[in-house]
Amino acid sequence: MQIPDSYNPVAREIAEALIAGFDKHYRLFRAATRGAKALFEDGDWQGIQEMVRDRIELYDERVAETTQRLRREFHAELLDDEIWQQAKLYFVGLLIRHKQPELAETFFNSVFCRILHRDYFHNDFIFLRPAISTEYIESDPPTYRSYYPATAGLRRTLRAIVRDFGWARPFARLSRDLGCVLRTVRMHLDGEWPALEANFQIQVLSAAFYRNKTAYIIGKVINGGASHPFALPVQHDAGGRLYLDTVLLEPWRIGVLFSFSRAYFLVDMEVPSGYVQFLRSMLPTKSKAELYTMLGLQKQGKNTFYRDFIHHLQHSNDEFVVAPGIRGLVMLVFTLPSFPYVFKLIRDVFGSTKEVDHATVRRKYQLVKRHDRVGRMADTLEFSNVAFPKARFSATLLDELRAQVPSLLEEGDETLVIRHLYIERRMKPLNLYLASASPVEKERAVRDYGDAIKELASANIFPGDMLFKNFGVTRYGRVVFYDYDEIEYMSDCRFRAIPPAPNPEYELSGEPWYPVAKGDVFPEEFGAFLLGDPQVRRVFLKYHADLLTPAFWQARQARIRAGIVEDFYPYPHEMRFVNRYGHRFAPGEAAAPP
Repeated sequence: MQIPDSYNPVAREIAEALIAGFDKHYRLFRAATRGAKALFEDGDWQGIQEMVRDRIELYDERVAETTQRLRREFHAELLDDEIWQQAKLYFVGLLIRHKQPELAETFFNSVFCRILHRDYFHNDFIFLRPAISTEYIESDPPTYRSYYPATAGLRRTLRAIVRDFGWARPFARLSRDLGCVLRTVRMHLDGEWPALEANFQIQVLSAAFYRNKTAYIIGKVINGGASHPFALPVQHDAGGRLYLDTVLLEPWRIGVLFSFSRAYFLVDMEVPSGYVQFLRSMLPTKSKAELYTMLGLQKQGKNTFYRDFIHHLQHSNDEFVVAPGIRGLVMLVFTLPSFPYVFKLIRDVFGSTKEVDHATVRRKYQLVKRHDRVGRMADTLEFSNVAFPKARFSATLLDELRAQVPSLLEEGDETLVIRHLYIERRMKPLNLYLASASPVEKERAVRDYGDAIKELASANIFPGDMLFKNFGVTRYGRVVFYDYDEIEYMSDCRFRAIPPAPNPEYELSGEPWYPVAKGDVFPEEFGAFLLGDPQVRRVFLKYHADLLTPAFWQARQARIRAGIVEDFYPYPHEMRFVNRYGHRFAPGEAAAPP
């Protein structure tokens, strides 16, 4: 890029229009997020879920609005290269004192890429690399608060930490909860409190993390060279008073809160990079992309992910290959073995048994992104016009792509452009996992598979195709659903019992002797295609025989129609204080889920 010799007012006005578009977006984003505290205090759980869904649309709305403005006022698609390069330089200048420079750069990219051809998608015109540092950006209030227990005492300091979040609702018995926290921490430390160093302090992120029916306090304890992360879930009891449900102390358990299978958090952040840096100091295995995404900044997460992916390609040499497992009838899936993700493309032609089209499949994936995934559905990153190095594709994969998705490909001598794809965290398909699992592993996986279906049902999701190949096993052994082309809302289904056959010949005919309408589901049929393995059948019937009855599904539908939002815990139930220290809780104070 050449530094311009002369001032160009059009370039500056374009930069100012872009920054104005982004600032409007982030104002609306923060306004929506700021409302989470009031919804939490009011116990408006459906309101929180709606806010998460609605907030997802804000970014694309502002990008479209800004794009239209540039086309209308500047005829943006007709401007020469020099004006766009100068606009980028002016834009950088406007970010010097900005509180969200990395987000603004991503917004610039989003608008630019809607106007000009991908031939311009390099660092002369867009931000392939960040231009502004996000280190040491001051925030008001500060990103985190520091507390010094050596002076005030640990219990009093913990009380101050909770009080500083300013919740209007009272706690039921905060002294009891803090006692549970201290006891759990002491047990975690093998019963020995460490010697206190001069720098002993507790750092707590200033904003609570809201999701579903819980507000999380996130922080870390600093003592000498050691750093100990923690998370405190705050919930409502049956009487509407607050209580601490547990304390999470292991980094991997806290990391599960930020899993790709969970809904996005609502967090009021003036300087989001400060929150990401703090979280990474607690959770070093979490990438910036994952953290930005789970903070509700999906486009920033997507942009950061793509940078990480390009960096990985430059430092690896393995080939893209067809993903292991049974081939899908709707999606073609490939992977790069050294990179922990899969790439999913919608086939040009579906298998004969599928009654969906391309638009429907896209709607299903968007449904999952907007819905509460309750730890049981994998989030996806959706990309358009991605250029891959062609030499990195195996010959077998190239042949399959050309045969199955020719409409999505644009081949050059050195690049292969894929016009549309989804990227998803790689998991081991459940059918492959079960094939090699020990009896103990198989029982645990089949039980968790049934739990996953039940939790999805409680969240108003019917998977549709429940074959094991459509579920995966995460690195923590959790079963997660990832094939969405037949997904439906529970409330749109009719769960029916199979009526008796008029005579035995009907049962042998292979054809139903009863009318079947769109949306009808017969749970009694599930066993025929799921439970062929005798060991799987035994375990499934031991824990989940009710899934084969219409009564189970109809009961879940009744709760959904009644507006009941179920409790979903991203940690084992036995970790909850009410279960761990039940003698300290009166009946109904923090009732365990049924």
